[in-house]
Amino acid sequence: MRARDLGIDLAGQPGPLNALTDVPGVQVGMVTLIEDFPGADNACRTGVTAILPLGRDGIGTSVPAGIYALNGNGEMTGSHWITETGALPGPVMITNTHAVGTIHRGVIDWTSTHRPDLAVEWLLPVVAETWDGYLNSINEDYLQPHHAGQAIDAAVSGPVPEGSCGGGTGMNCYGFKGGSGTASRVVTFADRSYTVGAFVQANFGARHELSILGVPMHDLDVPDPLAGDWFEKDRRHSGGQGPPGAGSVIAIIATDAPLLPQQCQALVRRVPLGLARTGTSGSHFSGDLFLGFSTGNAGALDSGFPTGPEQLRQLACVPWNGLDRFFTAVVQSIEEAVLNALVNNANMQGRSGHFSPALPVDQVQRRLRDRSRLLHGA
Repeated sequence: MRARDLGIDLAGQPGPLNALTDVPGVQVGMVTLIEDFPGADNACRTGVTAILPLGRDGIGTSVPAGIYALNGNGEMTGSHWITETGALPGPVMITNTHAVGTIHRGVIDWTSTHRPDLAVEWLLPVVAETWDGYLNSINEDYLQPHHAGQAIDAAVSGPVPEGSCGGGTGMNCYGFKGGSGTASRVVTFADRSYTVGAFVQANFGARHELSILGVPMHDLDVPDPLAGDWFEKDRRHSGGQGPPGAGSVIAIIATDAPLLPQQCQALVRRVPLGLARTGTSGSHFSGDLFLGFSTGNAGALDSGFPTGPEQLRQLACVPWNGLDRFFTAVVQSIEEAVLNALVNNANMQGRSGHFSPALPVDQVQRRLRDRSRLLHGA
């Protein structure tokens, strides 16, 4: 079930899959690790997500890219090189906070094995993170370097898994079970259709902030028959707002419209507007890091060692005064991606018995119906 299946009246025209992979060439792969071990504090609820702008065959070919940080309490490796060159030459990996180094090493291992021609130069993999330590024993080394390669090898076009999967496995959002979410919008410019796709690893927000289509959802009734006394203790610890510790979001924006790096950055600067539609004000401990790329000028910004005669390169781009509709697509797809991460999910219990309840979609639907926020007939 996704947000639209509830009849939520979301603006904009989605692509066929309503996913990041509606952008031609983009592939997404995930590794999900869920396992329990002896000991109350020993539970594995984590994973890794790989986003390939040009698919596996395109690794090593740069695409124009830009980054933006709403709040810097987080990590995205390789970001300085993107700022310097405006180019993204490889996959984007998303995982948990304490596995960044592991996944970074894993991308290098995969590249040296499968693309040794690239590994003879420097490699600056892009690895971003959010914190899953409420449900996952984050200091354990469940994730290993080979899991990065598995995620890259698993990357495909087509439907993208959502909810508790990949890097989003152990994440919480607005006091409910969060994780991976995606959406897309179709944009027309100069009589041609382009796609803007969004992917979020949603691990942010307090329960009292959540709103959907402007309707407050802070007081939803969340029965927890499996929770027991420890859940009440967690609620007191977090001010009655549900699972504590949720506080970060990674967002990836992709489009096949030809853009300059500065224009990619302009797109991701609109990500917070989409997040804000779901209620967040962006807390101090929320690492909110965003990356956007365009597949429309693939290879134009490659900066490897020259192997042929010197020659100029050309980039096409949407003029700046044509970007407003792309900005709108970012805001709309980010809002829906967050809602999909919440709706397409289930209860999860993790380390020390910590419990994260799924969003009670039946209550959400009733409340939106009462406020006439659902499509006719829903």
